[in-house]
Amino acid sequence: MPTESSQQVVPFSQQTDISKEVLRAIEKMGIRDMTAVQLKTLPLMMEGRDVIAIAPTGTGKTLAFGIPMMEYVDLKDQRVQELVLAPTRELSLQIAEELRQLSQFIPGLRIAVIYGGQPIVKQISELKRHPQIVIATPGRLLDHMSRGNIRLDCVHTMVLDEADEMLNMGFVKDVTRIIEATPAGRQLVLFSATTNQEVLTIAWKYQQDPVEVIVPATKENRPRITQYVIETTREQKYEHLLYLLDSDVYQRVMVFVNTKDMTQRLAKRLQDAGYPAECLHGDMRQSARNEVMQAYRKGKFQILLATDVAARGIDVDDVEAVINYDLPNENEYYLHRIGRTGRAKKHGVAFTLMTYSESVRLDAILKYIDAKPVPLKFSELGILSTEEGLPFFENM
Repeated sequence: MPTESSQQVVPFSQQTDISKEVLRAIEKMGIRDMTAVQLKTLPLMMEGRDVIAIAPTGTGKTLAFGIPMMEYVDLKDQRVQELVLAPTRELSLQIAEELRQLSQFIPGLRIAVIYGGQPIVKQISELKRHPQIVIATPGRLLDHMSRGNIRLDCVHTMVLDEADEMLNMGFVKDVTRIIEATPAGRQLVLFSATTNQEVLTIAWKYQQDPVEVIVPATKENRPRITQYVIETTREQKYEHLLYLLDSDVYQRVMVFVNTKDMTQRLAKRLQDAGYPAECLHGDMRQSARNEVMQAYRKGKFQILLATDVAARGIDVDDVEAVINYDLPNENEYYLHRIGRTGRAKKHGVAFTLMTYSESVRLDAILKYIDAKPVPLKFSELGILSTEEGLPFFENM
C-alpha cells in the first residue's frame, strides 16, 4: 500500500477546501493548527480515497474524519450518508459530541448516536428524524438493522474508529456484516492506534487501493506525562492515596483500580471521608455512567475512580493526574490509563502506588513501554520525597 509521510502542521484557515461554516466551528472550538494525522488524512478523504490511519491516541482523529464528513453531506438527502463505528458507548458519545460541535453552523444536518444500554425506543425516535450521520456500536447497529429501523445502502463514507480495539473485542463478524450492508463503492477509512491481523484482513477484503497513513509518536504528538512510582505497602496504600489527593496540586484526578468491587468500596471510603469522588464500573446502568461522566467533565467533582473496562473511550482533556491504585493486569492498560492525562498538549503526571509484591509486574510494564518513571518514597516523617530526600510537592 502507498504511504503518506508528511510531518508539516498548518493552520486550518489555510485549507481552501474546508467550508466557512466548518472553519467557523473549528475556530469556536478553540482549535487553530492541524495535527499530523489531520494534515495527512484530510486531503485523502476529500479525494475519496480509502485510508488506513495508524496514529497514537489523543492526536485529533475525530476531526480528521469528521471534517470530510461535514463537507460530503447532502442536506437535501434524508438517508444515512456517513457512518462511524466505535467499540464502546463512551467513545460513540464523545465522537457524536465532537461532530455536533463541528456541525453547529450547518443548519439541517442531523446526527444520531446509537449504542447498547440505552432504551431502543428512544433510538428509534432519533432514527425517525432521518439523520445523515450515524455513530454506533456494532451490536446495537445490527439490532436496528434487523428491525428495519435503519438502512445503510446509501452510505458514502464509513469509518471504523479504534479499529484495533473494536476487532480485538470480538466484533469481527458484526463489523463484517455491517460493511457488507453498505454499497461496494463507499469510502472505507480505518483509524487505529496499532495494526493487527484483523485490521489488515478487513483492509484487504473491503478497501480499494487504500493509502496507509502512519503518524509515529513524536515529541510533538506524544502526551507529555511525567511518571512517578511510589513505594508503599498494602496497609499504607489508602493513606498514601490521601496524601496525593490532599496535596491540592491537582484539581482533576483519575484513580484506577482493578475490580468493580474495589472501585465501589474505595469511592465510598473517600466519599465518607469528605472527598469529592465518584466511580465508574461495568455493572452501572448506562444512564448512571453518562451522568457521572457529564458531571466529571463539568467539574462537579474532582476525583473519578474507574476500572479499565469502564474507562474505555473516556476522553477528558484536562485530567491533571492519574493514580494507579492497583497495577493493571495487562501492559497495554497501563498506557491507556496514563494516556488519560497530558492531552491537548498539556502536561500530565501519573503516579503508581507499588507494593513489594507488585514490583515484578511493574518491571514487565516498564520494559513493555520502554519507560523509566521517577522513583519517590515517603520519609520517616511521612513526607513524599525524591531520591535525594527533598520534599516532592515543595520542589515541583
